[in-house]
Amino acid sequence: MDSIDLATAAATDLAALVRAKRASPVEVTEAVLARIAACEPKLNAFVVLDADRARAAAQEAGAKVMRGEPLGPLHGVPVTIKDVQAVAGLPTRRGSRLSDPAPAKADAALVARLRAAGAIILGKTTSTEHGWTAVSHNPLTGATHNPWRHGMTAGGSSSGAAALCGAGCGPLHLGTDGAGSIRLPAHFCGAVGFKPTYGRVPYTPVPNNGALSHAGPITRSVADAALMFSVMAGPHPLDHTTLGETFPPEVPAGGVKGLRIAYSPDLGHARVDPEVAALAEAAVKSLEAAGAVVEQVTPPWGPAGPALERELWGAAYRPFLPKDAAEAAEMDPGLVACTESYRDFSLMQAHAAQGHRFAYAAAVNAWFADSGFDLLATPAASVAAFPVGLQRPPHWERHDWDWLVWAEFSYPFDLSHGPAVSVPCGLTPAGLPVGLQLAGPRLADSLVLRAAAGFLEARPFTPGYTTP
Repeated sequence: MDSIDLATAAATDLAALVRAKRASPVEVTEAVLARIAACEPKLNAFVVLDADRARAAAQEAGAKVMRGEPLGPLHGVPVTIKDVQAVAGLPTRRGSRLSDPAPAKADAALVARLRAAGAIILGKTTSTEHGWTAVSHNPLTGATHNPWRHGMTAGGSSSGAAALCGAGCGPLHLGTDGAGSIRLPAHFCGAVGFKPTYGRVPYTPVPNNGALSHAGPITRSVADAALMFSVMAGPHPLDHTTLGETFPPEVPAGGVKGLRIAYSPDLGHARVDPEVAALAEAAVKSLEAAGAVVEQVTPPWGPAGPALERELWGAAYRPFLPKDAAEAAEMDPGLVACTESYRDFSLMQAHAAQGHRFAYAAAVNAWFADSGFDLLATPAASVAAFPVGLQRPPHWERHDWDWLVWAEFSYPFDLSHGPAVSVPCGLTPAGLPVGLQLAGPRLADSLVLRAAAGFLEARPFTPGYTTP
């Protein structure tokens, strides 16, 4: 295989090639690094590209193959890590100038699992400051650009992960998601973004943000997402929220045939741009053509989401209120505006918000159980990519910080702790990707992956890789 083939090949294929000694970990790593070199710094997707240590790890991985040692499921496969998870020897900056620049002493739990499975860690990818927004700029590294069009947002907060994935720079990219930060950038960049059920994947140290943060894969195929998920999932002693079930590396068979899928174009309240709505509608027809039983609905819990999410955002980000003007000057102005709007948010309000959240999660999961629907399909977001530096598209009302208005479909499943995936479903007339979200009740991870794979089998999305 030539360099560009190895750089853009699926993780499932790369792992098989390495096992069969048809490609070495060194060849794979060099191909991906060459692809990254062609795309960076224009994408601006890395905080740290750890090329030397990646090459050393690839050399050792190749030696293990030649010695006939047992190989992990990701042996020799490159992976990137969002810069909110610790990688030993590299700093964890979280998109902030105010963060500690000291190198981490140990890998985060899920990074250690990826490394133990044989993955080659390429480096740390960009995040918005403390993951506060779903657009792709931060004060530490500047703007990360969409691989489909320079100057447009790649989404966030897993900005660099999605940009690299959409540009064909390696197959596996780790993201995190507290209100859509895996699925939203995947939507903008033409990738698959899977947010598992809360607790499936260890998140260490466990964040003190109201049990919002999930970790999961951003990939170019559902098969790769399932493989990466299977490596990361399972209980861990450092994360008391982790669940006991583990998962096979393959996507469950069956596709969407026979599934009862609800479809909501707006959850009863969301504004959606017409070109996005049209692509979601066409995608739902593809689900029906593939054998799903689809019914348009308005979930009763939908309209309660916006007020609740903004309550919880206050509780989560009030601690980042700058101490003084000098500290504020080092921060993202949007984050400063967000924290200022919650300056008087009280402990009693935060406590009440958690109670509202528990009731909302119960309503979402009970609705799935009582309605008989297996899954819910929605647009992944209300808009396609728009210019970097903005919190909202230019044709939407301006606001200093509230980006959530175009992300009303994603955060309900962070609140409910249920699994959800964004899969590419087409391009706008301007040539920008759009995602369809498939979401399920808590613990329905296998079903969500099965349906996502079935959708992409019925409606393939194959981007043409070019140098951004």
